[in-house]
Amino acid sequence: MTAASRLVLASASPRRLDLLAQIGITPSAVAPADIDESPLKDETPRRLALRLAREKAERAALGHPDAIVLAADTVVAVGRRMLPKAADDAEVAACLRLLSGRAHRVMTGVAVAVPGGRVSARLVETRLIFKRLTEAEISIYVALGEGIGKAGGYGVQGRAGAFVQSLSGSYPAVVGLPLVETVNLLRGAGYAGL
Repeated sequence: MTAASRLVLASASPRRLDLLAQIGITPSAVAPADIDESPLKDETPRRLALRLAREKAERAALGHPDAIVLAADTVVAVGRRMLPKAADDAEVAACLRLLSGRAHRVMTGVAVAVPGGRVSARLVETRLIFKRLTEAEISIYVALGEGIGKAGGYGVQGRAGAFVQSLSGSYPAVVGLPLVETVNLLRGAGYAGL
């Protein structure tokens, strides 16, 4: 199998696998890259999303030097304030309370590493406005467990889709992988599976 036909996804996200399948791509392997995702001092949400995507691609490429490696990372922000990947119910609830009735941005960085070490990356920014949420809606959503492990404490492809009053940008990027940019990066890398 040539490098142009081997694609490694540097993510454990089932949503990213689903999005790739939607456009007819099945990675040869899935190799999540374990990196420190802490923001650097004075790092903007945009820069963080792009840096993390690049670092994940570079890290996974070390273990798969003969393959094309695809990585992505999503950051949710209200102004310059970055929301966490919610670790527990309390963080999910706190994120939803902050997002209730407000606009926020979802930045998704996507990066592709090719054999030899070159990495290309793109950033996609999407603006969403959530309706005003009641405490009952927040409690029900928290109880579903959908927001655990997700940037901003929600998954737009699930029940939180009913919270979105407007979305301007890329819906797939909010789910976890901007498809137009991903296809363009993979074509540029010479990936044969398109």
